[in-house]
Amino acid sequence: MDDDLHVFNQLRPRLQKIAYRMLGSVAEAEDIVQDVWLRWHAADREGIDNAQAWLVSVTTRMSIDRLRAAKLQREHYTGIWLPEPQLTESPATPEEMTERADDVSVAFLMLLERLTPEARAAFLLREVFDTDYDDIANAIGKTEAACRQLVSRAKAQLRDERPRYTVSRETHHRLLETFARALQLGEFSAINALLAEDAILFGDGGGKVPSFPKPMVGGRRIAQLFFAACRRYRSEVRVKLVLLNGEWALLRFIEGQLESAQSFETDGNRIVRIHVQRNPDKLARIAAACSIG
Repeated sequence: MDDDLHVFNQLRPRLQKIAYRMLGSVAEAEDIVQDVWLRWHAADREGIDNAQAWLVSVTTRMSIDRLRAAKLQREHYTGIWLPEPQLTESPATPEEMTERADDVSVAFLMLLERLTPEARAAFLLREVFDTDYDDIANAIGKTEAACRQLVSRAKAQLRDERPRYTVSRETHHRLLETFARALQLGEFSAINALLAEDAILFGDGGGKVPSFPKPMVGGRRIAQLFFAACRRYRSEVRVKLVLLNGEWALLRFIEGQLESAQSFETDGNRIVRIHVQRNPDKLARIAAACSIG
């Protein structure tokens, strides 16, 4: 029992990462990993040659099944569905920062929504987790040739949708610091100057809080939206710079309560895309872990 638990706990972070990237939900990923533990605990060890391959396969299959059901639910989701963001600690090196942001950013998770569950699994296992094709084939129940084709098509499908700009983390951080300062001061001209003319904002309220049913397009319109909140709540608005999904982002607090988690894409000079998570169910973990101070 102790050996089984030790093996599982060693691999738990990897299983959690796979499930989260598959589902875009921390809660659902945790449920998957817990179910995998129950199966691991009940499994016949004599029939398992490679514990990691077995656990990854079970996690992947369960995530595929859960994602199929989730995609049906998301068709009836109120407004725009965005992934549940998660706080991440600052990596020790710039290389680790780039690696983490590239494969877990909110923008990247949104791109993955375009793929079928099997294609998403094959792509993630190969491109993010560097899994051998024979293990991928076992995990998703297809031939190696079929898996290679899935990965190739997924890469082609996502290639043109990747962010248009490559911006250093330092530049991204400085730009968001300036934007946060403009929001805190409530200066419309400064807010507007930091937004590209064709900027796009996506908001997820989940039917729990007001949000927009369609993306908001236009830097000036978006600036007016932010400015309206500044004017309405004045000194009760606070913004905090944090790492969300491996990238610098903003948390906005209104009257001491976490109101939104905001992820940004920039061209190095201005903000081109914003993902605003307002669904309180998807903010609960961040709210519990983070305060204004």
